[in-house]
Amino acid sequence: QLQLVESGGGLVQPGGSLRLSCAASGFTLDYYDIGWFRQAPGKERERVSCINNGGGSTYYAASAKGRFTISRDNAKNMVYLQMNSLKPEDTGVYFCAAVGSNGNFLRVVTLRPAEYDYWGQGTQVTVSS
Repeated sequence: QLQLVESGGGLVQPGGSLRLSCAASGFTLDYYDIGWFRQAPGKERERVSCINNGGGSTYYAASAKGRFTISRDNAKNMVYLQMNSLKPEDTGVYFCAAVGSNGNFLRVVTLRPAEYDYWGQGTQVTVSS
């Protein structure tokens, strides 16, 4: 069974940190570009960060730049999102998604969520005092 599973979410105070993990099973991530998305209640799913299949290219939304770091370990079939200096507006369900890589990273940054091949079930992040 092909699936992505996120973990690492939780409740954290403003200014705190969390590290989200995305584990793939049933397929290898070597050939996939990865995006992290989040969805707050009543809002559309938004792209937070992306990384290409080799890990050499990354993208961050303006809201995440300077605070979040995306990385991957293809040997472990894992992708991570380190989130520092968390704010209440970072609250939401965080999803990882995979799309087959074709070497065009700009495409990954602009793809609609429905165009990704695989999605995880999400992990809740709540930033509150």
